[in-house]
Order: sequence, then structure tokens, then C-alpha cells
Amino acid sequence: SELLHVSGFGRLLWSLLLPCFCLCLVLTGLLFLLIVGVRAWLQSNRKARRARDGRPAVAFFHPYCNAGGGGERVLWCAIRALQNRYQDVDFVVYTGDQGVTAEQILDGARRRFNIRLPRPVRFIFLKHRLLVEASLYPHFTLLGQSIGSLFLGWEALTAFTPDLYIDSMGYAFTLPVFRYLGGCRVGSYVHYPTISTDMLSVVRERNPRFNNADYISNNPVLSAIKVIYYCAFALLYGLAGSCSDVVMVNSTWTLGHILALWRAPNRTSVVYPPCDVQAFLDIPLDEEEEQKGGKKCHSVVSVAQFRPEKDHQLQIRAFRKLLDRKGAEPGGRESVKLVLIGGCRNQEDEDRVLMLRGLCQELGIGDRVEFKLNIPFEELKKELVEATIGLHTMWNEHFGIGVVECMAAGTVILAHKSGGPKLDIVVPHDGGPTGFLADDEDSYAEAMERILNLTPNARLDLRRRARQSVTRFSDHEFEVSFLAAAEPLMGTLER
Repeated sequence: SELLHVSGFGRLLWSLLLPCFCLCLVLTGLLFLLIVGVRAWLQSNRKARRARDGRPAVAFFHPYCNAGGGGERVLWCAIRALQNRYQDVDFVVYTGDQGVTAEQILDGARRRFNIRLPRPVRFIFLKHRLLVEASLYPHFTLLGQSIGSLFLGWEALTAFTPDLYIDSMGYAFTLPVFRYLGGCRVGSYVHYPTISTDMLSVVRERNPRFNNADYISNNPVLSAIKVIYYCAFALLYGLAGSCSDVVMVNSTWTLGHILALWRAPNRTSVVYPPCDVQAFLDIPLDEEEEQKGGKKCHSVVSVAQFRPEKDHQLQIRAFRKLLDRKGAEPGGRESVKLVLIGGCRNQEDEDRVLMLRGLCQELGIGDRVEFKLNIPFEELKKELVEATIGLHTMWNEHFGIGVVECMAAGTVILAHKSGGPKLDIVVPHDGGPTGFLADDEDSYAEAMERILNLTPNARLDLRRRARQSVTRFSDHEFEVSFLAAAEPLMGTLER
């Protein structure tokens, strides 16, 4: 009886599992056929385009190519270097910018970065950039943006199927789309890992930051859930990134995190981003110091896009403390001003500027703070050359092009004591310091006061060392390193 009961139960179980197993096989087969069909369709599109154009195409995925930040400078310098080296290759940029023409985008690159391409590039204007906007995902932002990038990548791939695909903005989840569906060779230039061990530490330690809300950091259960979420996301991010045939990273800090996550040491190299240092190095420091000597007002200048991670609030609050320190001196408050220079990518950034202006008024320093948005390169150069202090406050900045530009312009740099500025940029040179580092309001205010109290000769010596140290971040050095790293990819193109 018992044997019959067990036997009957086994037959029932088998009768249930067998159809499920068959259904899974059928669905897997259909999915495989769908992927093969899509891949064949995309490859036929590429062959038709190659037959029409007669040359291979390299495409860069950069949805915010008109934003005017350091990542965009990397994009245009990389394309310029490749165009000069490879005359028989077409270049394409996938962008989500709307309401602008190709000519306006290229003109913006010329005005903001002093970069002129040797020949035109083709732009593919994507319609669904909203899918990668952080504002669309108030919760699970990393996952939402990454899934959104899959759909945006699919739109890009179906609009134009390249021979070689390079993600130049950090959307790693597009790499498997182009590699496995598009049949493309893929490369990536990583400015900043989407997730890092530092981010996990912030959540584990329940430390509130711009990407870790107070209600989460104050709740151990929510913090534990977020740690699990981050760990799972880090695994997926590593799998996506490992699809890249060539990986370039912009700093020692980024290299460490990408090696830990993507685990591709033989395909990964550091390529420092290009900084237009020569435009600043041509200006003699001695003459500028003499001009500054007659001024009554010292300028503290920040160059950074108005994004939350740049922490402009820290700059404003630290500057307020500096003014409090100098308030007792005759004309102390009027002897210094803060100039915030940066670009706005979207309405969210513009709203952030309004919030920062309100903070200045709230702290009573609105008359000593200036905002300069989306200014041309010549005006940027003028502001930096006339500044006494270059200010940077982003925690774990991946590199810091603005930091390099400030040093090349002759400002005394005051940067955050973390990331690229600490490891790669504001490091000793010729046996002496090249700038200052800080990490909170008090240390920033103290460092600014110390810099302003230095004698002109002491500042001049420091500025000279800083200038000499940043020549390794020039456009020329970037082009040499980028071309060397990209050679394995470019060599696969059929001409």
C-alpha cells in the first residue's frame, strides 16, 4: 500500500515536471532562435552599410555629448586622435541631446574645449535618453538606469550597427548588447565605476551621503537590504563589464575598483584623461603674480558640473566659515569671493543651481558668491588665470580634470582628500607639495585661510611645482596612451 502510494506520488510529480521541463526547453529554443535571428538581421544591416559606404565605422556611446564636462573632453579628444590616425574609418556618436544640430554640438566642443575635429562625424540622435535619467528612478536608481541603458543601447544598435563600439560614458550594460546581439567588437573608457567597494562601505557603516538617504542610514534593516542589493548589482555590473575587449580607466583609483569588479587585468590599462594644460602653461606665472599683487580681492574658483556628487554645498558652507574667520580683519569679507563655474546637463541640474543660490542667501554670503554656467573656454581660462585658489570638493572623484586645469592655470589647488586628486594629481613633485587636501568644512576653511596667508613668493613656488607636475596630463600624452590602448580593437577592423 505504501509502495503504491509512493509510486503514485512519483508518477504525479513526474506528470507535473515533465510538461514544465518541455515548456522550458521550447521557450529556451525560441529565445535562442530569436537571438540568432536578431543577430543575423543586425549583421545584414551592417553588411549593407559597409557595401554602401565602403569603409568600417566606429561608434561612441555618449548620450550627453553636449554636456560640456570632463567626460565630453575625453570623447572629442579620442575621436580627434582616431581620425588623425585612421583616415579610412568613419566615426559615429550616439547622443540623446535633442533640439541641437550636429554643427551646434561640434561648435560647442570648439568653444568649451578648444577642440576642432579634422573631419565631420555622424550623430545618431536617440529619442529615449529619459530612460537613463536618475530622476526617473527615485528608488533602485542604479538598477533602473542600468536597465534603461539596455533599452537605450538597443535603440542605438538598431539605428546604426557599427563594426566597433566604444562606451565612453560608463553604461557597461550596453556592452553585452552590442557584443552578443550586434556582433561588434567592444571597448570602454571608464570614468567612474557605477558601483564600488567604497559605496558598499558607506551603506555598511550607515553613513549618510548624497546616494545614501538619512532614512536608510538610520535604519539597520533597510541598510542590510541595500547592502544585499548593492552586492547583487556589483555582480551583474562585473559580468557586463567583463564583455569588453579593451578597458581603459582614467585613474589609479578607478583602476583598483574596475579590476576588482570586472576581473580583466590583461585587458585593462590606465589612460589619464586629456587636460588642456598648454593653453594655461603659455601664460607666465611671474607676470600673473605681479598682476594679482595689486588686487584687493582674492578669487576662489570651482570648476565642476552641477551634479550632486560634486558637493557644491560643502564649498559654500566652507567658504562661509572662511568669511567668518576673516570677518575680524579690516576689509576681510571683501577681500575674497567664491566663483562657481560649471555646466548644467538638464533641468535637474538647473534646479540644483537654484537651490545653491538659495543656500548662499540663507547663509548671508550671496554678495560674495558668483555662478557662471556653461561659459566658453576663453572665459573659463580667464577666470582660472585670475584666481588665487582652485577649489574641489567631490568625495572619491575618479580623476579630476578641473583640478589639473586649476593647477596648470596657476591657482593654488585645494582638493578633496580622496580618489584621483589624492592618488594621482595633488602629489609631491621635485621634493615639495603641489597643493592642499581637505575633507570637511573646517579643514577646507582652514586650508583656504592658510593659502591666503602665504607670502606671494611662497605661493609662487608652490604654483610652479604644480604646473611642472601636470604636463603628464596633456592632450598629447592622452592621445599617445589612448591610441596604444585602442590599437588591438582598431586592428580588427576590415578595411
